[in-house]
Amino acid sequence: MSSGELSNTSGTQLAQRSPQALKRAGYGHQPTYVPSQNGNEADSNFAFDLLEYWRIFYKRRGLIASIIGAFLLGAVLYTLLQQPLYTATARIQIDRDSPQILDKGDVMEGNSEGADFNMTQVMLLQSRSVAERTLAALNIDTAPADNAASVGEEQPQARGVIETAKRYIYGLLSRDSQPASAAATSRSDVAGLQSRLTVAPIRGTRLVDVHYSDPSPERAQSIANAHVEAFIAATIDRRFEANSYAKTFLDEQISQLKQKLKTSEQALLEFAQKEQLVEAADKTSIAESNLAAANATLGNLITDRIKNENLWRQVEKADGFSLPQILTNGVIDGLRVKRNALETDFKEKLQTFKPDYPDMVQISNRIKEIDRQLKDEVEVIKNSLKGAYESALAQENEMKARISALKAEVIDLQKRSVQYNILKREVDSNRDIYNGLLQRYKEVDVAGGVRANNIFIIERAEKPLSPSSPKLSRALLFAFAGGLIAGLVAAYVVEMIDDTIRAPADLEQISGLPTLGVIPLIEAPARAETELNDPRSGLCEAYRTLCTSLQFATEHGLPKTLLISSSGPGEGKSLTSLAIARHFSTMGLRVLLIDADLRKASLHTKLQLSNSIGLSNYLTGGCSPPEAFQQTDSANLAFMSSGPLPPNAADLLASPRMVSLLTVGLEVFDLIVLDGPPVMGLADAAILSNSVEGTIFVAAAGHARSSSIRDSLRRLQLARSPLIGTVLSKFSSKAAGYGYGYGYGYGYGYGLDQLRYGGSDDGDRQKIATKGVS
Repeated sequence: MSSGELSNTSGTQLAQRSPQALKRAGYGHQPTYVPSQNGNEADSNFAFDLLEYWRIFYKRRGLIASIIGAFLLGAVLYTLLQQPLYTATARIQIDRDSPQILDKGDVMEGNSEGADFNMTQVMLLQSRSVAERTLAALNIDTAPADNAASVGEEQPQARGVIETAKRYIYGLLSRDSQPASAAATSRSDVAGLQSRLTVAPIRGTRLVDVHYSDPSPERAQSIANAHVEAFIAATIDRRFEANSYAKTFLDEQISQLKQKLKTSEQALLEFAQKEQLVEAADKTSIAESNLAAANATLGNLITDRIKNENLWRQVEKADGFSLPQILTNGVIDGLRVKRNALETDFKEKLQTFKPDYPDMVQISNRIKEIDRQLKDEVEVIKNSLKGAYESALAQENEMKARISALKAEVIDLQKRSVQYNILKREVDSNRDIYNGLLQRYKEVDVAGGVRANNIFIIERAEKPLSPSSPKLSRALLFAFAGGLIAGLVAAYVVEMIDDTIRAPADLEQISGLPTLGVIPLIEAPARAETELNDPRSGLCEAYRTLCTSLQFATEHGLPKTLLISSSGPGEGKSLTSLAIARHFSTMGLRVLLIDADLRKASLHTKLQLSNSIGLSNYLTGGCSPPEAFQQTDSANLAFMSSGPLPPNAADLLASPRMVSLLTVGLEVFDLIVLDGPPVMGLADAAILSNSVEGTIFVAAAGHARSSSIRDSLRRLQLARSPLIGTVLSKFSSKAAGYGYGYGYGYGYGYGLDQLRYGGSDDGDRQKIATKGVS
């Protein structure tokens, strides 16, 4: 493939790549390494990525399987070493209250609601007092199978290894000790019973299961039944004790109230006699009635007074006859009729006679007399209205005085009745309490003998036929679950602690650079060169992918000078250098491969060529470039070995002759590949990277650590190295936790043409041009 074809292909491929990928690959600017800030921690956006967790767990599946196996083995050993126990179960029903006798003789069933009541009953079933009652009823202790005769003969039960060892050690320790006291033995027996007793309420019901486990099935059955019977007996005893206490308490309270009632009645009687309030209730009623009647009368008087006052005020200032009181008066009405007749007569005669005519004077005098009589009548009406008003006012004032006297009388009576009422209320209260306590005393006395038990045995315990524990299946299930959880946690912790690079994503996250290629792991290192020569092998295909990525690494395509380096030795940089050089040489490019590792050269061994003359000889001026070139099995590939290892490798690599070699070499070769030294601890790689067009950083999966990679890339960045990407070598999909691998069933064959090499400047160009490599 020619350079033009490479350029066309790179343009087509570049158009299909994202701007971010182009930027990371270095197109449009000088590549700059940006170290990761999060180290080996995953990006927060993918913290809960299930696929990532699956990869971790798949990669650490060996550790997880080992932990699960250890847990399962422990469960098996624990099960085999434990003593078998038999569990007997008795079922009881617990009602909240027993049936109660009501006032009319009806029976009210007990109520069983309430979580506090249910929990109280459970705690009572597990209490020490009930356990002691159970042991007392059976007259046994809880030592397994030692007192079997107490509950019936039974066959000896199998004991576990741990239990047997315990008993043996206990016998040795107690051989010389004093016998335990009865109290200590009783406490240990009770503790033993309580430790093997389990109480399980059935949710949503009033039923409770009582389980007891023992090495002897007969003992387990006997103790389970005896325990529920002891619980019922203890409940009945507590009930009778409560009734007895209630009767005693009520009896004392009744005696005290009886004396208190007698004292209060005597005080009420003495106070009534002293204040003469035997009829206090009637007197109070009369006084209040008189006061109410007086108030009603006062209201009527005030109404009359207001009415008379209004009439009087109307006629007091009136001087005419327009008031209704005057118009409706008969005398005034008659006088007015006479006056009108005389006045009419006077006017008629006035037409004939003069006013001083005797008849006219007589008529005029008669009119004046009638006017005087009308005025007198009006004064009489006014005086009568005034008298009515004054009379109503006097009655009102008199009634007000009466009411004031009645109020004083009522207040005085109420003051004298306050203490009487207090004493009377005390008497009534004491009498009510006394009667209530008498009634309660009778009910308690009757209920104490009538109330039934609120606990019933639903199912008695039966003899268990098979051990309840230990169960191998359950132990294995719990062990598997616990081992799985512990294994997953351990795998995650180990993954977080392990900072080894194992996957391309890890390398990209640490370096901030694109991964140009992923090289699979070759189990036998000696087979690497063989597979590299096989175009159909997975290793060869992986390097072809890497070389394809290099063609799009810069703006003009494939870099002309390329440095291959790594953080440490043994990471596959030499093999990568050789693979890149061979690939592009088979494509028709003239390639120069230089072993620039002047500390530990290895390319001449892989190519099976001599290392007597090489780069170090040229840098020290001992030879010209053509004299250091060697012929390889590829016609287009020339090789310059490292030569004898010098003591001052960094000084030689930093000399102008190294830059001259690269500059002049590009006039003859299309590509120069340098197999550089490791970065860590040496300045050689930093010096070389500053002289080339592109640097590839190689990291071995499972070998390179994130800290060393970050430090190496930081050193290269400080040297202004043109980093174009990374290569992950020795990658194992199984070790990285991925379910895929590298394997290709196809390959390519290439025809190789011989190509002559040219020369260099400073007198060497002519020598290189005249020397060819066939």
